[in-house]
Amino acid sequence: MTNTEKFRDACVEATKVFTKLKLEKYDELLSNLEYCVGSYDYDHNPSGLYEYGKIALKELKAFKKSNPRKVNKKIIDNLEKNLPN
Repeated sequence: MTNTEKFRDACVEATKVFTKLKLEKYDELLSNLEYCVGSYDYDHNPSGLYEYGKIALKELKAFKKSNPRKVNKKIIDNLEKNLPN
């Protein structure tokens, strides 16, 4: 499994977190992230996946600071570890 595929899987996990949070401010990000995962699955072009994956990572880190128990650290770690430099 390549790093891009691992990053895709981490993005799928992030969508699950945003879905569980049910916060309106994440609706657009969730929608875009789900679209990019589907797009990557279709054409294997990761550009959108990386773009919205970075945004998801930033938002999850910020949310975790004020709500440490609602976001699993492993999801954040997987996004960070597999994000290309």
